[in-house]
Amino acid sequence: MPSCNDETRRIFYGRRFGRRLRPRKRRLVETLLPQVAVDLPALAAAQGDIGALFEPPTKRVWLEIGFGGGEHIAAQARGNPDTGLIGCEPFVNGVASLLDEMDRENTRNIRIFADDARILLDALPEASIARCFVLFPDPWPKLRHNRRRFVSRENLDSLARVLQDGAELRIASDHGEYVRWILFQTLAHDAFEWVARNAADWRFPPPDWQRTRYEEKALAKGDRCAYLRFRRNIRG
Repeated sequence: MPSCNDETRRIFYGRRFGRRLRPRKRRLVETLLPQVAVDLPALAAAQGDIGALFEPPTKRVWLEIGFGGGEHIAAQARGNPDTGLIGCEPFVNGVASLLDEMDRENTRNIRIFADDARILLDALPEASIARCFVLFPDPWPKLRHNRRRFVSRENLDSLARVLQDGAELRIASDHGEYVRWILFQTLAHDAFEWVARNAADWRFPPPDWQRTRYEEKALAKGDRCAYLRFRRNIRG
């Protein structure tokens, strides 16, 4: 798998490995992952038609950055069988959990990029993604770690390039200070518009929402979550 040069690009995710995988999940990483992994040369050969990465090909592709255990992307795949979904997640145990779900449900419309999302963003064609999810990213709460946060001018530039005009960008967090950071960074970017019209628009998730395991833990602790939705402005 490709990786970023640590000397030139900051790492915004945490660990790559957790507990030792059980035999079934380890087998799926060895056998199923190569079948559903996003292949960068194949992506380049698609000449902008990234729907061709799926079988059968799709006309609409969504992207989830940091899918964790895969609960949300799996639910979106079930609810939108004609949509192709690409999930980015460097945490191998999370990838294995999604592979397990895909194998059990015979899911065909998910592709996985098991590495730094920025590598994929750099490879995706312009205006190729119809919706993007960034759900509960690591807030890196310590001040000296703020520069590792995924929501940044650099990454918003990359998202603005790959999102189609009018595409939706959904970002959720249970960390109040990071929510303020997300709003500051995104509202300062001329490619994005916050679509909230009242407090309910960000205090409650959209109708097609699927809770993640991390979100469930946050809510169980009594933490308040924010569900932010932005629209990619029409290119000038």
